[in-house]
Amino acid sequence: RPVPLDSLKKAYLEDGEYHPGILMRFDENKDGILQDDELIIDNKEKEQFLTDRLSLLGLSNPRIMGEVRPYSINHDVANGEWAIKDCDACHSDTSRVNQDFQLAAVVPGNVTPSFITNKNLIIDGQIITSEDGTLLFQPSSSEDYLYILGKDNIKWVDMFGLGAIFITLGGICVHGGLRIYNSKRNKSFEQETQEVYMYSIYERLWHWLQTFAIVILIFTGLIIHKPDIFGFLGFRGIVLIHNVIAFILGVNAFLSLFYHLASGEIKQFLPRPKGFFDQSITQAKYYLQGIFRGENHPFEKTPEKKLNPLQQATYFAILNVLLPLQGITGLLIWGAQRWPNISGALGGLRYLAPIHSLIAWLFVAFIILHVYLTTTGYRPMSGIKAMVMGWEEVEESHQHKNES
Repeated sequence: RPVPLDSLKKAYLEDGEYHPGILMRFDENKDGILQDDELIIDNKEKEQFLTDRLSLLGLSNPRIMGEVRPYSINHDVANGEWAIKDCDACHSDTSRVNQDFQLAAVVPGNVTPSFITNKNLIIDGQIITSEDGTLLFQPSSSEDYLYILGKDNIKWVDMFGLGAIFITLGGICVHGGLRIYNSKRNKSFEQETQEVYMYSIYERLWHWLQTFAIVILIFTGLIIHKPDIFGFLGFRGIVLIHNVIAFILGVNAFLSLFYHLASGEIKQFLPRPKGFFDQSITQAKYYLQGIFRGENHPFEKTPEKKLNPLQQATYFAILNVLLPLQGITGLLIWGAQRWPNISGALGGLRYLAPIHSLIAWLFVAFIILHVYLTTTGYRPMSGIKAMVMGWEEVEESHQHKNES
């Protein structure tokens, strides 16, 4: 801060060894106020002068020390005047969070400061002095302590997810190609069918709302995961859409759970232990052999039993494991700054974000497979048509044939 020249002269001259120019250039034309450049301790003479003056004032062992108080990196670390409103400044491949940033323009006495320890913060980086004398903090390039959405990703997670999608697409191409080839050979084969009211209005509304919500979440999540690929879309708006749709999905899932419990329809999704493995093998054989020969489905589809054993096992895992886990990890990512202790206890974003991404990849593979399996009904579009209109064309049961 500005120091009155007269008081500094008086304190200095009491020693009887006044040497003009050692600490500063005394100039009566400056109205007795030291200038900014005169307040910088940039040589040994200035440092020794201050040491001597402080000793004369009664201080023991005066010396230069520096401390840096760290703060957690979050959206509330700066007030509105200093806050950066460009999300890409941090959430992109060129994130400034992982770049060196200035702590001070000068280093008095060339003394490198130390961090004030905080057990709630993990500091991954070091303080360095640049060639021009600027004091910098150099963050570590490691992702072990810091995970930035939009910049960081775990490569094996993305490779595994893409691999699952390509394997799914490859299997569908082979299976679908064989179905088309064999259907031309069995043109004369025709099964008797009947129209059955399979899905209620609520089931259809729930299904399509859930479908659109998941698709939008996957798309917006991909943008958040790789914003540099979709640079024409705003990061802030995409995050907002993602969070709103996630809330809608959660409410829809809760209402669906209530409906299925209250109506007893929950039993549709619960595999029965007795004979489950034998029935699953029978269904698998149908997908691998019988469907190419034009055989009837091994299990009759009715409004009371809409899912075969393999579908029950799949939906049981999706609805009771993957979907809740995705919701929990997403909620903790959203609340990482609101409940840092909870997220931190589970490893923070460096664990929560990759798990969230991995499940998202698996959902993409599931949706692709799910859409394909809807074509395995009596006609390729009968399953989708039923989910729109409610009525489905199914193979006529043996009991119905005998009654007729």
